[in-house]
Amino acid sequence: MTTVKKQSTKTVLSARKLTKVYHTGAIDVWALRGVDFDLYANEMVVLLGASGSGKSTLLNILGGLDVPTEGKVIYADHDISHANDKALTRFRRDHVGFVFQFYNLIPSLTALENVALVTEITPDALDPAKALDLVGLTERMNHFPAQLSGGEQQRIAIARAIAKQPDILLCDEPTGALDMQTGIMVLQAIENINQELGTTTAVITHNAVVGQMADRIIYLSDGQIAGIDVNQQRLPASQLEW
Repeated sequence: MTTVKKQSTKTVLSARKLTKVYHTGAIDVWALRGVDFDLYANEMVVLLGASGSGKSTLLNILGGLDVPTEGKVIYADHDISHANDKALTRFRRDHVGFVFQFYNLIPSLTALENVALVTEITPDALDPAKALDLVGLTERMNHFPAQLSGGEQQRIAIARAIAKQPDILLCDEPTGALDMQTGIMVLQAIENINQELGTTTAVITHNAVVGQMADRIIYLSDGQIAGIDVNQQRLPASQLEW
């Protein structure tokens, strides 16, 4: 069954004329070329593009992990693109959750303890057990990472990212290291977070099929937005086939 969802018009994050140039010796590498981009409240966005298209650079700048060469990022009427390190750290801590291709869990801590690390430094955090329940891992909360599959470890990473109840969840190739069946389970966890908590979510992928579960698909090529598609009906992650 497809999901019909009214598009929100409330902007959570805006990027204008984002340009990123990396200087390598005498060579300039243009990762972004004047990108304009908005994230809307509660939506699910998929960023599609080949390797080198600028997807990760865009996500890193939106999340305050990197700064643009030119242009700006606006969050809550504040330009964070030229904020100092302290302000960017506060922005990432209080407002953004990150999920990467590799899970970065602490091997000596259980699933519950890995999630609890975030909740201890964040105001208004979810109970760690609740966060694990949202990704379907209640029964595995006392297991260590080495006792869990790759897909389960990635779902712990998602639980850790959303336990602080961020306004924005940014996922960079979250299924890149997983097989299809396991990847779908991870996408279902991300989908559930978006629907249950209303977390604005952006997912980077090179797999066009994943775009079917999004409200919008943003196509990137050569550091520019090449096109935008709007899905009137979202396909549940459980029905994706690739």
